Amino acid sequence: MGFQDILKKSFLEGFTSGEISTTSTILVFAVTACIGIYIFGVYRVISRKAFYSKSFNISLVALTLITAAIILAIQSSVVISLGMVGALSIVRFRSAIKEPMDLVFLFWAIAVGIICGAGLFEIAIIVSIVITVLILGLDIIPEAKAPLLLVVNAEDADMDIIVVEAVQKYTKRYRIKSHNITKSGMDMIVELRIKDGRPLVKEIAKMENVSMVSLLSHDGEVTC
Repeated sequence: MGFQDILKKSFLEGFTSGEISTTSTILVFAVTACIGIYIFGVYRVISRKAFYSKSFNISLVALTLITAAIILAIQSSVVISLGMVGALSIVRFRSAIKEPMDLVFLFWAIAVGIICGAGLFEIAIIVSIVITVLILGLDIIPEAKAPLLLVVNAEDADMDIIVVEAVQKYTKRYRIKSHNITKSGMDMIVELRIKDGRPLVKEIAKMENVSMVSLLSHDGEVTC
């Protein structure tokens, strides 16, 4: 046996841990599955609105188990860990995460898999409880009332002054977002905060030369 063989053997033996028992493996998967199902339930409660995706929720449970299995395999041998790094480096995820909360649950599932795979069950349970309390607690806090967009189309270019005067009668919190004048008339968009916009819309709709008026809600991302 040459020097290189001796060095290679000592390197592998130094970084190779003992065999993982079947009992510990079953325990890891059992605890990981329980926490994964717990994450499934929390996500179902939080995403009770129209954006709930059952397939994504199921993938969270599978992701915790897969991550735990990877951590267990990495602990068994340095050769497997290097192979895992090479195999996972070629995987590309092209699905865009549109909801920030989905990204939170995704990292939560991965973190639980890593922690449980390392055998730190207490940390995984405590972290899951703390995250749940924070998410549910912050979800109870009411949202600030979003501004509305008043869209007005008129056949007379001078109607902008009359429209602004009508807006000032109902609210002082407004801002003109867009004001365009053409040969056929004018159109304008006014951002405002108002409790009930129906009286304002009715008043503007009754004005002469006003062809269309709409009151829209938005999430802060508006393209005019």
